[in-house]
Amino acid sequence: MTTEESLITDEMRAQIGKESPPTILEVDKTGIRMFARAVGYTDLIFYDEAYAKEQGYKTLPAPPGFLGTPQYRPRDASEGGPPVRSLNPRLRRVLNGGTEYEYLDTIYAGDVLTATTKIVDLQERQGSIGKMLITVRETTYKRGDQVVAKMRGTTINY
Repeated sequence: MTTEESLITDEMRAQIGKESPPTILEVDKTGIRMFARAVGYTDLIFYDEAYAKEQGYKTLPAPPGFLGTPQYRPRDASEGGPPVRSLNPRLRRVLNGGTEYEYLDTIYAGDVLTATTKIVDLQERQGSIGKMLITVRETTYKRGDQVVAKMRGTTINY
């Protein structure tokens, strides 16, 4: 009788709860407009700053799902990112298992956010085509010291 090795290694378990290095995200008017257009938002508050102000916003608000663009710094660039991105190279396929956002304040053009991610759960399941690794991550977005949004994402590798 053969015992199959678990997909979840001790190295992976050790990553649970560890916060990633911070990522700086810039929220700008062009990014807001491009994202809104790409996903089909038609509300003028995402395109016309004067209209957004008439509706009570201080400038263009970020549409749901847009939390800025990572600031690129060539000297600091690496292939990093959230933990567990490549801890299990045996699994080549990736599926988005769902993403949930919680907004605690309005995010606006001009905001600079700091995002940190941590793995909160790892599970192994058997699917019809083999083993699956299910990874749940939480990302916290801050404007200064204020938490403005949280994201919980599930990734399925198989």
